[in-house]
Amino acid sequence: MAREIVKPLWTLFSAIFLIYLVNGAAQPQVPCYFIFGDSLSDSGNNNCLFTVAKANFRPYGIDFPRGPTGRFSNGRNLVDAVAELLGLDSYIPPFATARGMEILKGVNYASGSAGIRNETGRQVGQIISMAMQLQNHQSIVKQIASLRGNNYSSAEEYLGKCIYSVGIGTNDYFINYFVSLSNTSRQYTPQQYARVLIEQYSQQLRTLYNFGARKIALFGLGAIGSAPSEVAACGTKGSSCVAYINSAVQIFNGRLKSLVQELNSNLTNAKFIYIDYYGIGSSYALSRGSLITNVSCCGVKNGLNTCIPFQIPCRNRTRFMFWDGIHPTEATNVFIAARAYKAEFLTDAFPYDIHSLAQLS
Repeated sequence: MAREIVKPLWTLFSAIFLIYLVNGAAQPQVPCYFIFGDSLSDSGNNNCLFTVAKANFRPYGIDFPRGPTGRFSNGRNLVDAVAELLGLDSYIPPFATARGMEILKGVNYASGSAGIRNETGRQVGQIISMAMQLQNHQSIVKQIASLRGNNYSSAEEYLGKCIYSVGIGTNDYFINYFVSLSNTSRQYTPQQYARVLIEQYSQQLRTLYNFGARKIALFGLGAIGSAPSEVAACGTKGSSCVAYINSAVQIFNGRLKSLVQELNSNLTNAKFIYIDYYGIGSSYALSRGSLITNVSCCGVKNGLNTCIPFQIPCRNRTRFMFWDGIHPTEATNVFIAARAYKAEFLTDAFPYDIHSLAQLS
């Protein structure tokens, strides 16, 4: 029993040590980091929106130095951990508050409940869809060109050295395709829906490329069906229901990995990579025998799957994979970021990991 506990703890401590080791480097590995996505990456863009998809209250941020900031986690989220690994000296500011010279280090456009499709997430209130995030980025690109003396060729060269991470699509399944009142699942089979999503996603990524992005890390979707909220929703249907949801997600992931190959082949100097969030997350669950995977650390609101405001969460947060009904704990985020940055297995990243992407000219 002692041996089973020591190995998982060593795996977690190794991931944390890697972050602090890299973060201690003298110079950042890239000049800037731009982030697109949903609540897995949101760092405060939803705070001032009219939406129930918010995380700017306790117990969110209970382990974050600045407390609740809008991050859907007890502490750092995935992109915070990636920023540390890239050696950046501060977390990337949300678009909602990013001002002046700080935009030269990057901007976080992610929005809780956002999706690839424009209608995704609208039922919870205002969101910043992927299309809107790209519009926001376009305005930032213009500002960067202005800061560099209105020299667009100089701005384009600068932006081409940055890392871009995009993690979106979870809500297109979680609060769109698999919602009982949604027409989407009646309109498309899982195979058809994945194709439609990838076609739209492909156009969005080409737009990002046209704005100067060259080094782009695409995070696949996690095992949505295994999240506490979906396990609870499946109820008596049990494992077959969970497997059906996860199977649909994997169809999307397979198409996304193929899209990476296609974009790299067809776009000049494009360097897209695919991060196997599903596989890395599953590996984390298997590597820690004592990890609690089917229950959230904080008490959640019925139907919303976010933490009940100001309720006291579980004490040993490293024992839980999920913080609330759908979002990972900081410990999970740190583990996944470490493997995305420096792949432990060939399947973690394709065709290479974030560390290798950062080194490319």
